[in-house]
Amino acid sequence: MPSTIAPHGGTLVNRIVEGPTREQLASRVASLPHITLDPVAISDVEMIAIGGFSPLEGFMTKRDYDGVLSERRLAGGAIWTIPVTLAVDESTAARLALKTDVALVWQGAPAAVLHLEDLYRPDKEREAQQVFRTTDAAHPGVSRLKATGPVYLGGKVSVIARPAHTKFLPYRLDPARTRQLFEERGWKRVVGFQTRNPIHRAHEHIQKTALEMCDGLLLHPLVGETKGDDVPAGVRMTSYEALLASYFPKDRVLLAVNPASMRYAGPNEAVFHALIRKNYGCTHFIVGRDHAGVGKFYGTYDAQRIFDEFDPAAIGITPLFFENSFYCTVCASMASTKTCPHAESDRVSLSGTKVRELLSAGTPPPKEVSRPEVARVLIEAMRQPSAAAS
Repeated sequence: MPSTIAPHGGTLVNRIVEGPTREQLASRVASLPHITLDPVAISDVEMIAIGGFSPLEGFMTKRDYDGVLSERRLAGGAIWTIPVTLAVDESTAARLALKTDVALVWQGAPAAVLHLEDLYRPDKEREAQQVFRTTDAAHPGVSRLKATGPVYLGGKVSVIARPAHTKFLPYRLDPARTRQLFEERGWKRVVGFQTRNPIHRAHEHIQKTALEMCDGLLLHPLVGETKGDDVPAGVRMTSYEALLASYFPKDRVLLAVNPASMRYAGPNEAVFHALIRKNYGCTHFIVGRDHAGVGKFYGTYDAQRIFDEFDPAAIGITPLFFENSFYCTVCASMASTKTCPHAESDRVSLSGTKVRELLSAGTPPPKEVSRPEVARVLIEAMRQPSAAAS
């Protein structure tokens, strides 16, 4: 298999069944118990199927789940920091039997078959504390956790029909495909960048700094389920296209979407995101300020410090840590506190709230904060709420 780096666990998982196996499973789904998936669960199914969550082959059994909460490792020993689980209510659990198959349904049609190996009741207070570092329901990850069913189902999945996507089709590149493209381009050192927001000048600065030491950049925006107040995926993708068209060398960047959903788990999700990009073939991964954070639940650089708690060889992908960046009017360039000696008053840096206020008023932020092309995309989206919501 073409690769610049081994997938996590050593093998790139593929749980998409084809040919006679698919036909046999598809012929049985009508007679199986059915579970309707929510948007997070279907994105998890897809990530498992294409190998984005390698070495996972399905939803976690209690043994793997307990290992993640206690040791941040799967039962087989691989580092893993986020439970990937399928929750159901008590009545659904009562009609299921171990060692049987269950049809997983998305938008009215069977998407996969779960080979049920385990059925267990988690301690959600403990899960919230271990994963999100809080049990506060104001945290969106904790809120979702508490809203899901009290029983978890574990077992491998066999996908018979991937979600029928209609958006971002040129950018839906599975891990096997990104690895192939990296090899074709001769990229040995590939840095991944996670984003759920439009890219501002500080992001651009750290991406280009990373490119100075790597052969290529995988710009990998997450397009699965996010918070309702996050910038919609369609708007973000248009802003990325505008930025890449004018400010990056076309032969050094690959734009591809990540089908996963956000957990907002801060430090634990930073490691999780790194492992996902390792599966996509990245050798390096950018971890900036408050990666995967939300509100004030995590310290500014907690997502960087967590990597010190693991053996680098066991993670297998090299994190690149960056300070918060800004434009310095004296240096006349982008900088950070590591490289700029000048006063706070010499730095051009606006809060996200202030940027949103300017965009809402139709006023582009200063060019030192946002590229005009990106600002135009965001202003236009705010003028057309129906487009922004897509």
